[in-house]
Amino acid sequence: MFLMKSLTFNDVKSLLQSPKNIVVVCHVNPDGDAIGSSLGLYHYLIQKGHVANVIVPNDYPNFLKWIPGTSSVIQFEKNTKKAQKKLDVADLVFTLDFNALQRSGPMQKVLTENTALKIMIDHHQQPDNYAAYTYSDVNMCSTAEMVYNFIDQLGDIDLINKAIGSALYTGIMTDTASFRFPKTTSTTHRIVAHLIEIGVEHSEIHSKVYDANRYERIKLLGTALNNLNVIAPSHTAYITLSQKELDKIGQQKGDTEGLVNYGLSIKGVKLAAIFIENKEEGIIKISLRSKGDFDVNLLAREHFSGGGHKNAAGGKSMLSLEKTVEEFKKLVKTLASKLK
Repeated sequence: MFLMKSLTFNDVKSLLQSPKNIVVVCHVNPDGDAIGSSLGLYHYLIQKGHVANVIVPNDYPNFLKWIPGTSSVIQFEKNTKKAQKKLDVADLVFTLDFNALQRSGPMQKVLTENTALKIMIDHHQQPDNYAAYTYSDVNMCSTAEMVYNFIDQLGDIDLINKAIGSALYTGIMTDTASFRFPKTTSTTHRIVAHLIEIGVEHSEIHSKVYDANRYERIKLLGTALNNLNVIAPSHTAYITLSQKELDKIGQQKGDTEGLVNYGLSIKGVKLAAIFIENKEEGIIKISLRSKGDFDVNLLAREHFSGGGHKNAAGGKSMLSLEKTVEEFKKLVKTLASKLK
């Protein structure tokens, strides 16, 4: 599905016929889909003879730093001047796995001012109108799946090698919670089958992402589960993590990834949330998950300055941790009938 200033794949093919300077950018606090889709596209563009660079707004979890090409990734926060130089000479800027420039965090201003032609590839709802061309499909399970389709539609399916495949597999696997979410389709599985056929080591990738926990991360899981609460009348579960708890354990980027799903795994729960205090940013970071028809994207947009997908979204609160939880409990009480 194409939205706004959309283009056909033939238009893209024409744009990419001659060598260009291309920058690939993903959202702030990159996850597996953001890094996987970005590096998958990067390897494809390199094969096509382009000068390509991946720029991420800030650091990403260590369990993703094995993906082929990760050593070439430029972190905007750590190397702003180098990143700016790459953007200054870019002919094209691909923005992956986000659809509003504010989601690029510290890169929002430079991306807004950058005059290179922008192409958005994203699967989140309600995209902004910042890109010259947009490939948006909310029905796809991940941006990594969209990049696979993008390459396929350009007639270059045979160029997908192990490096591209490993990156895309990581994105698909992580954004579907290992193929569990409803948007995991038969097409998704056929894509994964093709990636395995070309040599992608799916078992090894799963192990690198999910079986490389630091001791501190397991300790953090224990704290999170100890802080797990259930609001039975509203079929809701929530977890809190204070800055004091995070500092005591020695939390690192990526350690809180997926913790919200423990609440959703409880029988009878349809809405799960995690509230993570971030003193440095002065916010409470919020992740929301749901089952069935309850739309957490709408909930995040209306109440927490965020957004995402129908069953997985995020946002933030400027209130204290205690006040945020208090307001959340009041909110879900009013939604109890919708959460039955």
